[in-house]
Amino acid sequence: MSERSERTASRGGPVLLGVRHHGPGSARAVRAALEQCRPAAVLIEGPPEADELVPLADREGMRPPVALLAHAQDDPGRAAFWPLAEFSPEWVAMRWALAQGVPVRFIDLPAAHSLARGDDEETADDHETADEATGGQEARSGAEVRIDPIGVLAEAAGYDDPERWWEDVIEHRGSGGAGADALAPFAALAEAMGALRETYGDGGHDRDPVREAHMRLRLRAARREFGDDLAVVCGAWHVPALARRTTMTADRQLLKGLPKVKTAVTWVPWTHRRLSRRSGYGAGIASPGWYGHLFSVPDRPVERWLTKVAGLLREEDYAVSSAHVIEAVRLAEGLATVRGRPLAGLTELDDAVRAVMGDGTDAPSSLIHDRLVVGEVLGEVPEDAPAVPLQQDIDRSRRTLRLKPEALERELELDLRKETDAGRSRLLHRLRLLGIPWGEPTHSRGSTGTFRETWRLRWEPELSVRVAEAGIWGTTVLSAATAKAASEAAGAAGLAEVTALAERCLLAELPDALPVVMQALSDRAALDADVGHLAQALPALVRSVRYGDVRGTDAAALREVATGLAERVFVGLPPACPGLDADGAAEMRGHLDATHQAVGLLGRPESERQTGGTQLRARWAGVLRAVSERDAVPGLLRGRATRLLLDDGELGDGGAERLMGLALSPGTPPTDAAGWIEGFAGGGDGGLLLVHDARLLALVDGWLTGVPDAAFTDVLPLLRRTFAEYGTGVRRTLGELIRRGPATAPRHPAGDAPDAAVPGFGPGLDRDRAAAVLPTLRTLLGIGQHGFDDEPPDPSRPAAPSRPADPSRPAGDSRPADDLTGART
Repeated sequence: MSERSERTASRGGPVLLGVRHHGPGSARAVRAALEQCRPAAVLIEGPPEADELVPLADREGMRPPVALLAHAQDDPGRAAFWPLAEFSPEWVAMRWALAQGVPVRFIDLPAAHSLARGDDEETADDHETADEATGGQEARSGAEVRIDPIGVLAEAAGYDDPERWWEDVIEHRGSGGAGADALAPFAALAEAMGALRETYGDGGHDRDPVREAHMRLRLRAARREFGDDLAVVCGAWHVPALARRTTMTADRQLLKGLPKVKTAVTWVPWTHRRLSRRSGYGAGIASPGWYGHLFSVPDRPVERWLTKVAGLLREEDYAVSSAHVIEAVRLAEGLATVRGRPLAGLTELDDAVRAVMGDGTDAPSSLIHDRLVVGEVLGEVPEDAPAVPLQQDIDRSRRTLRLKPEALERELELDLRKETDAGRSRLLHRLRLLGIPWGEPTHSRGSTGTFRETWRLRWEPELSVRVAEAGIWGTTVLSAATAKAASEAAGAAGLAEVTALAERCLLAELPDALPVVMQALSDRAALDADVGHLAQALPALVRSVRYGDVRGTDAAALREVATGLAERVFVGLPPACPGLDADGAAEMRGHLDATHQAVGLLGRPESERQTGGTQLRARWAGVLRAVSERDAVPGLLRGRATRLLLDDGELGDGGAERLMGLALSPGTPPTDAAGWIEGFAGGGDGGLLLVHDARLLALVDGWLTGVPDAAFTDVLPLLRRTFAEYGTGVRRTLGELIRRGPATAPRHPAGDAPDAAVPGFGPGLDRDRAAAVLPTLRTLLGIGQHGFDDEPPDPSRPAAPSRPADPSRPAGDSRPADDLTGART
């Protein structure tokens, strides 16, 4: 009889190695047991469809954590993951078998059945569904509470924390020394689980009997193929069920009539964060980073862990030395001894770090937990691993563009004038359109120019499911994004959705989708008469025109539609403003601001060569005048229109004072006047306007002091809301100006010239002093000449003569005629 046959005969059949998924102690024990019994085949709890993928686990490009992903081919969103880390017993068993040339078989219920019958609707003990990965798993009701075997055993042992009991008994246990029986721990655990199954049955895991029936059938098939010299690695809870004697007929009866779908299985990268129970993963652990440390270090785990902690804290500018590490080790080991633990666990290590390295505070705790206890490790899979065609095209594109998926969030600055950065921008925008948010746009800390983009990148494992779902649109990123954009254009519910889609198509550079979207935009714009909808749609469309100019895209069609949409807003806005209540006026104010900004972009000076930017801005100024002078329009809108006209230099000398005087006259209801002030002086820059224009401040002050006592309580909330937006310094300055009284802020009738100069300002413009700063300003802003000479002023040169009036200029504008355009820019 051979040595292997003798070992098998002595054992009396296959070796059942019951484990806890993702346990370093279990992983070490499994490796020792396999070395001792050296089976002819290894059976692992997992989907049998993955048998063909096992050889990839031994490739150089495979680095855990990884996961087996199974999804229904007809419905890729129905998917499940089987995560594996380097300290997972299943991964260790698989790698051992590949190194020894031993066959590996997965024996759990096939994914084709589990996905078809709805196992993805509840948490399994060893895999994560797509719903769980995206946080969509709902809590189980009280009637469906499951037994936690580890919790029951921990309570029986006198522990109040199941995790601490498991660590003390299994994870922190040594190898047992030379000559120890590596199978003894598994026999003891199987006995404990057998007692639990006798007491609790399936423990509320009502779908386990079907899974265990399939495992027994696969085990019988493996015994016929390889004999009894087998090792089975499965969850410890299933060991009594696999050891129980049943008939093949009974097991087949349990599996009879199970629904089935066609599935695809592949390897995908995983992260430590997704291994944690906090992510919703049913078989998750609290500290994957700590477990990885326990499994990987050869010796002295406490000393090596605290050395890692010290290195991390030093990187974050904490004053931590080697003496701190030595003292923290002593304290952690002392605490473990006092508490009766075989090895200091995370509780003792956290207490030691808090006392020694954190000076008694919890400040470093969250940093250590996120970076070390959990960790942000992202696995890798070989390039030739099976994948949907869309995933393969994404991988090719990101390698070409040198974009590497990372678990840790990072910012990426792009300069769209560079070919590589422009390609990265196109790829990220196309993926977002497909519902694969690898990157999210964010505000740049540096330049705000249209040639720059800032992205926040983070690769989440569930994005692999999103890729599989998006595969129905095409086999490449370009074709898939084009097809989805065309479909969304046809099904869009509102005009604003279509304009937003046009903007996204331009950002993603989808030339074949843009005509379809533009046709849908034209059709919907022609039928929509709601000025609010038109005003909502205009800004995104105008931004699209701007992005088209920046990216070198022909945006002529977009510009034509945007101009037509603006004209319709101009016609519909004045009749839509009268008679609005407070909420309607606030909403219309947003439309007013959005349209003003859009007209400013659409009719900016560099665009005037193309299609009448000057005429567009002139028409918009007429609309604002009509709104500002109509009594039936709410004060909030009249004040806002006045402010926009003033900012654009469209009001002559005294024009703002005249309109303010009318709005704040005694015949105007106080609440309407307060609304006018909110519209005119609201916002962060409204306070500066009052600070630097004493005439306007005097009008506001005069009106406020004349508000009757009975009406003051009504206008006070509006005024508080207006002035609360000002900065502290602005409010303080306004208070000082008011406190000084009329000598500083002279009052005068609306429209009359002031009777004193504004404090802090000279009587006229000193051209030479103004010209002296222009070269520096042009250098800082990167703009060309704007009408003044580059040379510094010559004291011996006489003052420049006044220029003749220009009939095309707004009345009262004191700026040089050749500087008006540049100043607005």
